[in-house]
Amino acid sequence: MLHQGMDLATAIPSLSPFMLGVLASVVAGFGATTLGAVPVLFLSTMKETTRNLMLAFAAGIMLAATFFSLLLPALDHAEQSLGNSSQAALGVIAALLVGALVMHLAHSLAPHEHFGMKGREGADASRLARVWLFVIAIALHNFPEGLAVGIGAASGDLASGMGVTFGIGLQNLPEGLAVAVALRGEGYTRKAAFLVAALTGALEPMGGVVGAGALAVSGGLLPWALAFAAGAMLFIISSEVIPETHRHGVERGATSALFGGFVVMLYLDVALG
Repeated sequence: MLHQGMDLATAIPSLSPFMLGVLASVVAGFGATTLGAVPVLFLSTMKETTRNLMLAFAAGIMLAATFFSLLLPALDHAEQSLGNSSQAALGVIAALLVGALVMHLAHSLAPHEHFGMKGREGADASRLARVWLFVIAIALHNFPEGLAVGIGAASGDLASGMGVTFGIGLQNLPEGLAVAVALRGEGYTRKAAFLVAALTGALEPMGGVVGAGALAVSGGLLPWALAFAAGAMLFIISSEVIPETHRHGVERGATSALFGGFVVMLYLDVALG
């Protein structure tokens, strides 16, 4: 792991922590999603099994980034702030659960739809056109990812910032392709599917602005903001990503792919340090 306390501002001195958080969320969100969607311009279709395995691999990457780039730094910073490991753990757990609860409420109240087995969810979903339901679903998914990247990159901790930015960016590559392929299946042209998928990636920097902005207001929020983002991410992984991959008889393959993504991110987190 990279040494705690290394400052991202030292690595890129011309940018403030806030701008680093926003820039990281743009690169990990819009940049990686757009790059991931490029193959749809040349591919006519994608096997459902392949799509599920790619998403499961991405879930493993997200899971590792959540633990090693969000939760562990949150515990370290909380203990430094409170001077007591037990109180630090309880505070981080509370913030983690609040993050998950907020995402649960957002998914319960906001009408949205997944292009998979889960279908339509939320209040009054039948009143909106399907494409808008899908866009809302992507927004609910991408916002906490951007939040995590923005907080990690603006934290001043190079290990946390690089880890979560790289992890979320890496998982956005197959996610961008999966979104574009799903849109192709709904009748969109290749160009339209690519453009819409790229635009969904642009939703992620919104979370980055909120996360980096919160730390700009008060640096004391850092451990709780990291834990909050981790809770939101865990909710997305468990409630949205994994259920979408465990269908059509590929549960074991999806589980193997998740482990693959997890160990790849674990190795990279250590090796890059």
